[in-house]
Amino acid sequence: MTRAPGPIRLVPLGGLPEIAPGTDLAPLICGAAEAAGVSLAGNPIVVCQKIVSKAEGRLVALADVAPGEEAVEIARAHDRDPRQVEVVLRESRRIVRRGHGVLITETRHGFVCANAGVDLSNAPGPEIAVLLPEDPDASARRLHDALSGPDGATPVVISDTFGRPWREGLVDVALGSAGLAPIRDDRGSRDRAGRELLVTQPATADQLAAAAGLLMWKSAGIPVVVVEGFPFEGDGTVRDRLLRDPETDLFR
Repeated sequence: MTRAPGPIRLVPLGGLPEIAPGTDLAPLICGAAEAAGVSLAGNPIVVCQKIVSKAEGRLVALADVAPGEEAVEIARAHDRDPRQVEVVLRESRRIVRRGHGVLITETRHGFVCANAGVDLSNAPGPEIAVLLPEDPDASARRLHDALSGPDGATPVVISDTFGRPWREGLVDVALGSAGLAPIRDDRGSRDRAGRELLVTQPATADQLAAAAGLLMWKSAGIPVVVVEGFPFEGDGTVRDRLLRDPETDLFR
């Protein structure tokens, strides 16, 4: 990118109904954008993972879960519900760390996060666990294709809230993307002093997710945010571009 971006505006889209399995999200998002007076054409949107997972039926009733021995042992050691632990284990490749009542795992997608992304908040019932989408990049691509038209493309970022090593608090990050490059490669360009940039690669999709997260409070009922004025470019998936190769990861 050779030019500096201009001002951007974050527009929250609320008023969506409770999402049930099989819901077609695209027309709901279009209707919410029209009601908010914002165009989707040529503007990226950030969609919270929870409504995507609900629409795709990624729901598990804990009453139907029979915990195995490992789940029971972990639950006993960390004062957890063994049924929820069992769901987390099913969604995980491996346990990365556990302690202080926290279970950090690597999901089947390759994300390292608490509880494999399994969440009971804003679920359709008191003992319903919401899982991450099977393939967040594919989910983003379907929405991108459904929302883009002759007036312009609508890049899509699917976001979720993650904790971070070494820092307190939560930040929204990208789980899936379509229609924009999830990472911008500035290597080979020069800074304002003329020094060549050798390692600078801003994580565009994560930055968009974090910005939208300022509006996506769990109690706010804002599952979609339109980012007006952002100069997106390229294309790519989170899995291919943002997940670090284990061979270059110093912390695995």
